[in-house]
Amino acid sequence: MAILDVKDIRKSFGQTEVLKDISFSLERGQVVSVIGSSGSGKTTLLRCLNFLERPDGGSIAVNGQVLFDAADPAARREADIRRKRLHFGLVFQSFNLFPQYTALQNVTLAGRLLAKEDPDYKTRKKELFARIDGEARQLLAQMGLSDRMDNYPHQLSGGQQQRVAIARALALQPDILCFDEPTSALDPELTQEVLRVIRQLAQRQTTMIIVTHEMAFARDVSTQVIFMDGGVVVESGPPEQVIGAPTQERTRRFLDSYNQA
Repeated sequence: MAILDVKDIRKSFGQTEVLKDISFSLERGQVVSVIGSSGSGKTTLLRCLNFLERPDGGSIAVNGQVLFDAADPAARREADIRRKRLHFGLVFQSFNLFPQYTALQNVTLAGRLLAKEDPDYKTRKKELFARIDGEARQLLAQMGLSDRMDNYPHQLSGGQQQRVAIARALALQPDILCFDEPTSALDPELTQEVLRVIRQLAQRQTTMIIVTHEMAFARDVSTQVIFMDGGVVVESGPPEQVIGAPTQERTRRFLDSYNQA
């Protein structure tokens, strides 16, 4: 069974149709890279999967459970949407860390807020918070940030901030980790820091969807590549086919323009 099944997702902003019947599936442990020019709908697709935008049509299922079906009015209840977001972790291109919190506090914040929904929160608060803090420290250590846990975002490099953002996304143990061009705000040296962490996650069989402009990285880390253009999936398949030997002329033109840039 696919861990993620996306069918016929549509999204418009006013008269502009941004996503047109997008469909794909993802198995547990797979890495899908989504490539394409700016304005092709890649980020909107991620935002729809994370329910930051509501699709106008189609359905989204995780582990066989339908999380969203545009035909079902109940799919739009905000209380349900907040819970459904927990299936996905999203790492933004601009980090989006809270500047008033340390690295550790940024990673633990969502977990501590969710802990308050535990029916025994008042009696188990100390135990719950200790577990959340311990898991956050382990994640930051995995990111190579053991000595930066008490630093505030302004005291961290861009690469370190992005690694904190990755730890924060992992802290809630999502089924699927999503990246929206995670290196676009970084210089080349810091880019390699973050790509190294994502490669390590792939080696650990973390299920991921990565919107990226790093073609060599997409080719090396992905089990599947999706090329989008004009809000549609033009071509999808293994990286050696889509990037190495594309069958569609539009894909070839995009890759040629990228290689010449």
